[in-house]
Amino acid sequence: MRDRVVLIIVSGSDIASVNQGNELLKKCDWDTMNPVEGFKSWRLGSVRLWWRDGWILNEDNLDYRWEKETREVVTEVIFPSRHVASSGTPSLTIHPIGTFQYSGPNKPPFGGRPGDGPPPSLRMSSWMTDLKKKVEINGIKEEFSVSFETTHHGPWLNSPSLFIEIGSTEDKWGNSEAASVLADVIIDGLNLNNNSPVPSIAPKKVVFCLGGGHYAPQPMRLCDLGLTIGHMLANYALKIERDPSSKKIIDREWENVILSAYKSTQRASPESEIWAYIDKKSFKGWQRKEIRDFLSKNDIPLGRSADLITSET
Repeated sequence: MRDRVVLIIVSGSDIASVNQGNELLKKCDWDTMNPVEGFKSWRLGSVRLWWRDGWILNEDNLDYRWEKETREVVTEVIFPSRHVASSGTPSLTIHPIGTFQYSGPNKPPFGGRPGDGPPPSLRMSSWMTDLKKKVEINGIKEEFSVSFETTHHGPWLNSPSLFIEIGSTEDKWGNSEAASVLADVIIDGLNLNNNSPVPSIAPKKVVFCLGGGHYAPQPMRLCDLGLTIGHMLANYALKIERDPSSKKIIDREWENVILSAYKSTQRASPESEIWAYIDKKSFKGWQRKEIRDFLSKNDIPLGRSADLITSET
């Protein structure tokens, strides 16, 4: 039987990724592996660290490419990274990947496949909870905001994945304290320092979120309530418009987007119930009705906070 591994991929052209990678190497007792595709790699238990040159957003199928060379089955991919924002707000973020906001035959500008996304890593919620604690303990709470980002950019993978990032401008990407904190989140989240297996995740319910802004305040609130978050689609990924005179919907591509995000989240946890959550304030009444009707037609359960919270999430 082939080994099943979690793969951490460092981007050598990204100082925030490099610093997180250096912290991981420094804080844990890794064994050196043979290079994979010519790039350095290390092993620790069932976790692998792959240090690639260049950028990775357009490097599709990295999980399959690892498997092809090593014969190890990749079950999940973690990307330490930088975060870029025009606001310049210093921030530490976690997000799933995918390019649901794009349609058509052309490859999206930052990798991935149009209208689709890899399964989201279900570690996002527990890691966000731990990140908020570690930021406070390490005294950088006043310097960095902490938040989810909604699903965006590539690369394309078939394995559940997440990005964990330092932002938002060049003067913060190289922040060593932030890199250390994010590395500690990865280390604790994957049990890298106590010779234990990588924790499995089997929630009763997983929530994929529809609407809101890029920094996902409603998913953050649901995370605080103890819910497991899957894909998060901002309003810009759900273009629901209608003709002013006829009131007919102009384009129903948003239906494909919702269904694709649902199925992708389902692939991350086939045994879980997958529920939708709508950020009501970000849609007009008729838009909410269109979404609710579509979810009902496709037997996708829709919940309010009270519906989603159970003794076992």
